[in-house]
Amino acid sequence: MSNPNELTIAEARDALRKGDLTAVDLTEACLSAIEAAGALNAFVHKTPEIAMEQARAADDRIRAGDAPAMCGIPIGIKDLFCTRGVPSQAASKILNGFVPPYESTVTRQLFESGAVMLGKLNMDEFAMGSSNETSVYGPAVNPWRVDDRLLTPGGSSGGSAAAVAADLCLGATGTDTGGSIRQPAAFTGTVGIKPTYGRCSRWGIVAFASSLDQAGPMTRSVRDAAIMLGAMAGHDPMDSTSADMPVPDFEAMLTGDVRGKKIGIPREYRMDGMPEEIEALWQKGADMLRDAGAEIVDISLPHTKYALPAYYVIAPAEASSNLARYDGVRYGHRAKLGPGDGITEMYEKTRAEGFGHEVQRRVMIGTYVLSAGFYDAYYNRARKVRALIKRDFDQVFADGIDAILTPATPSSAFGLGEMQDADPIAMYLNDVFTVTVNLAGLPGISVPVGLDRQGLPLGLQLIGRPWEEGDLLNHAYALEQAAGFSAKPQKWW
Repeated sequence: MSNPNELTIAEARDALRKGDLTAVDLTEACLSAIEAAGALNAFVHKTPEIAMEQARAADDRIRAGDAPAMCGIPIGIKDLFCTRGVPSQAASKILNGFVPPYESTVTRQLFESGAVMLGKLNMDEFAMGSSNETSVYGPAVNPWRVDDRLLTPGGSSGGSAAAVAADLCLGATGTDTGGSIRQPAAFTGTVGIKPTYGRCSRWGIVAFASSLDQAGPMTRSVRDAAIMLGAMAGHDPMDSTSADMPVPDFEAMLTGDVRGKKIGIPREYRMDGMPEEIEALWQKGADMLRDAGAEIVDISLPHTKYALPAYYVIAPAEASSNLARYDGVRYGHRAKLGPGDGITEMYEKTRAEGFGHEVQRRVMIGTYVLSAGFYDAYYNRARKVRALIKRDFDQVFADGIDAILTPATPSSAFGLGEMQDADPIAMYLNDVFTVTVNLAGLPGISVPVGLDRQGLPLGLQLIGRPWEEGDLLNHAYALEQAAGFSAKPQKWW
């Protein structure tokens, strides 16, 4: 089989079970593609020995008739997931040299289901960024290209998005705190789902903002997302926020039938200055779902305008608390100390050297909003706004809306370096359509629907009811079928 690395997870699974393909051949094809794609800077810690060992074990399981859906499927793991015996740096200098002696719950479950780890993927440092430019490894590069510029694959899961779009792996893990799965998926013409908060365990995933972080899959199709999410999800007693709920067969729920379903179009997402292409794509998506039998309903989410300010108080506050543990004492980077330096100087120098500028900015904001005299004015007020945002969604779903359709991003992928010197708030605006979903703990998915006039992919976002990822995936499947998006980046790397 030529170029097996270009198969979807579903196609590869079926070929493996029929005996048309072995996991070893599939893994070797991916490893070769990775070696040829150094220009994309997607994989930052390669694990070919582990991959081949897991592939041989997967072939044995398949021959024995004991093959879950992910068995033999080569995937990439975002560098935020702790992987036993493999560097796990969260793309930060401060975790240089950290090799965890334990496995995150999500990766353990993937490996138990037979998935093959090709290596660790690039990302924004501590998942703080929307362009993968805050990484200690340097930026990941979008495989899509329309001129001389190198484009961002989005962030923070930029390496995951680039690797899936460039056929380096069949799927990848991502994490989403304010849009870090859905925005990169939209920028690279791939599918990314953020499940309901608590659906996937956070144990063993380096924390950014604990009340917002959620792991999810990044794949080439909605069906693949359903298959991979099924392997990642499940209750974990080691994570107190993990939901003790059964994991349905998400793939079996993909009928494509959305007749009679009510799809909400929130008027507050029509932002001033929204590009005409995004507006037209959104309208096209609504028309496609209407043609598939869904009812399109105008809805209001009145507190949407407060979402970004609330997010950029809550997320940095939680980051400030979570990142306090990186002090140079136990593991990772430690600054060289001068004569007379004590423990305080060691903390200060280590953190100043170890954290990049964006992480420093967010830690300082977070520390400020949590400080005496400002806690009520900022942090407590943001928490109240968050409750109002969640209530908006609860009300809409109580009124019978089954899913909500919005743009995924305010633009297509932009050039690397184009926004670095701008006001940081300009970069934060990339999350304008996605952060509400994290604040409310809801599931959201980005589906590629078309190309802009330059020829770059654009995605639409569907937001679902809590714990109803199966229905959400089915709405996304109907949208995917109607859009028929099949464009791929031209290989230049």
